[in-house]
Amino acid sequence: MTDDDGTARPGPDGRRRCHWALATEDLLDYHDTEWGVAITDDDAMFERVSLEGFQAGLSWLTVLRKRAALREVFAGFVPAAVAEFTPADVERLLGDPRLIRSRPKIEAVIGNARAALDLPGGLAKLVWEHAPEHHTPPERITDVAAATPESTALSKALKRHGFRFVGPTTAYATMQAAGVVDDHLRDCFRGAAGRG
Repeated sequence: MTDDDGTARPGPDGRRRCHWALATEDLLDYHDTEWGVAITDDDAMFERVSLEGFQAGLSWLTVLRKRAALREVFAGFVPAAVAEFTPADVERLLGDPRLIRSRPKIEAVIGNARAALDLPGGLAKLVWEHAPEHHTPPERITDVAAATPESTALSKALKRHGFRFVGPTTAYATMQAAGVVDDHLRDCFRGAAGRG
């Protein structure tokens, strides 16, 4: 296997990783410590849904580099706290240059927090209910889906409960980030084969 055949590539320490992880140290750290780790806590799942919503139309690196500020201004992504935000809070956030200053996205996070509080069983439970029965980790980067039937169903379920910025691609990115699916490339050291 060569380094350009679409399989995982060697990182600075020689371990093979998913392609995207090798672009920057921020991405490398996120890949190695967080991406694909199972999340079952509602607050942590709400953060993933919110961050993936912020990514729409942007690079993940942009969101990742603004994550600390986003956590700060969105009360650690605790839905009960974010649900209390007012129109004045929206204006305050729109004026903060550290953030992704998109009114629809900011308002979606606040609305989604309110919707999350009303979910029977919680947000994490709803996301995990849409885990595929069978999922084969991809061998090559071209094998990674942008959306799946399960993420489409999750998107519809979230929208039915009042969530916004949760299309099928965003829902799938959330499932990947939260460990609901393992999309580490098969020969990535963080993938199922490398962990098993």
